[in-house]
Amino acid sequence: MKRSEINQALKEMEAMIREYRISLPPFCHFTPDEWKTKGHEYDEIRDNGLGWDITDYGLGDFDKVGFSLITIRNGNVHDDKYPKPYAEKLLYIKEGQHSPMHFHWNKMEDIINRGGGNVLIRVYNSDEKEEFADTPVTVHCDGHAYTVPAGAQIRLCPGESITITPYLYHDFDVEQGSGPVLLGEVSMCNDDNTDNRFYENVGRFPEIEEDEPPYRLLCNEYPAAQEK
Repeated sequence: MKRSEINQALKEMEAMIREYRISLPPFCHFTPDEWKTKGHEYDEIRDNGLGWDITDYGLGDFDKVGFSLITIRNGNVHDDKYPKPYAEKLLYIKEGQHSPMHFHWNKMEDIINRGGGNVLIRVYNSDEKEEFADTPVTVHCDGHAYTVPAGAQIRLCPGESITITPYLYHDFDVEQGSGPVLLGEVSMCNDDNTDNRFYENVGRFPEIEEDEPPYRLLCNEYPAAQEK
């Protein structure tokens, strides 16, 4: 992706967050120059991947596969220094964008439609070989448990949520004609390095062509802490 495309995507997400009157923590507003001055007092952000994020799953077609997100809080399953057992994110996905089918071995999460259009989440159980199981799926949406056929899409309108349990395959699309969606995610600790099982082989972060200065640094771009 071009840096200009990333900057535009982040600004679009910011605008929707403002529209729905959600206030972000201060570190989400740090400029790249401000990050150069931050010391070890901000190591929790660096070490746990907090902040702005963009994924095109390494496929280079962000308008079709990918979305923007912010990790607001997170613990760290690999470092006892960060015992927080939960995480929270905001995700922004537009019509035409798709998040590929995947599950988590360990993480349980609630996906919440915070506002905008309707999100469609397709679900499959996984079998012992981590393939799609041709079995009915029991879903839990806002205290309502019900069963759907394998591969059914669950529609979440604004205010609605679904609980995603470990080994439950799921993807994301936006219902055509409903507009962009701002999603919330409340979960156990998030570990993108070891806890994502994608059905197809995809990457994570985009390759970036630097055609203009960054508006915000992404969570994998922070400079090392300045010694004070």
